[in-house]
Amino acid sequence: MSSEDQEVDTETILPIDEHEEVVSEGGKKVRRRGIYLLPNLFTLAALFSGFYAIIAGMSGNFDEAGWAIVIAAICDGLDGRIARLTGTQSAFGAQFDSLSDMVSFGVAPALIMFSWGFAPLGQVGWAASFIYMSCAALRLARYNVQLGTVDKRFFVGLQSPVAAGLVSFVPWVGFRYGIEVTGLLPYLFALLTIFAGLLMISNYRYSSFKELDFIGTVPYMVFVLTIVLLVLIVQNPPVVFLAVSIIYAISGPIGWLYKRQAGRKKEVNSKAED
Repeated sequence: MSSEDQEVDTETILPIDEHEEVVSEGGKKVRRRGIYLLPNLFTLAALFSGFYAIIAGMSGNFDEAGWAIVIAAICDGLDGRIARLTGTQSAFGAQFDSLSDMVSFGVAPALIMFSWGFAPLGQVGWAASFIYMSCAALRLARYNVQLGTVDKRFFVGLQSPVAAGLVSFVPWVGFRYGIEVTGLLPYLFALLTIFAGLLMISNYRYSSFKELDFIGTVPYMVFVLTIVLLVLIVQNPPVVFLAVSIIYAISGPIGWLYKRQAGRKKEVNSKAED
């Protein structure tokens, strides 16, 4: 059998096309075959964690669901940094990362919160979950089209992993402390879910912390604060993770209000000088 016949047989048995994408190397457009393994393995781990969070949440195990969201966020933070450090960035990786984020930080938190706290709300409950999930999709789409055109020191809108923490860590804390979702609590959690979604598509600016050099040196106090945070996390993971998510989420609106007040004060002073 000729090599051509063998190639045809292989394509018939396993009809999967090889991935190709056009990249720029040395100022020239070239075709590159295959995908980078290491960063996409971390993205796959984030996707699996998000999927497991859905299964755990729908089964009522909100402790495991919370940890799965944490692991997904860690893997999501590592895949991009590893790709940049190793020079293995690709269009495939960027798209795969967005799809993984949609599952882990869009679908999973919405279903976790729905499974835990929205049973008494009926249609209002699934509407709140759908609004959050839709906002996550819009936020990821906007991030993809704005990539490379915005200040890398900041994110426009709340990042989806933090919004996921804001929504999914509430059931985690409630599960740990045996909080019963009755009375007005389901409505408050529905408002929180919608608010987290709206923060994702807002124009509030959030620090990206991309200026932190994890390879080089950092101030001594940063290392001390890291130790303190790790100790707090070990003591009570769900409460600390939720508190960090809340503080970071409100930093955007607070920063916007501060800049607005500073701008008004500057305008008043300039008019007084005139």
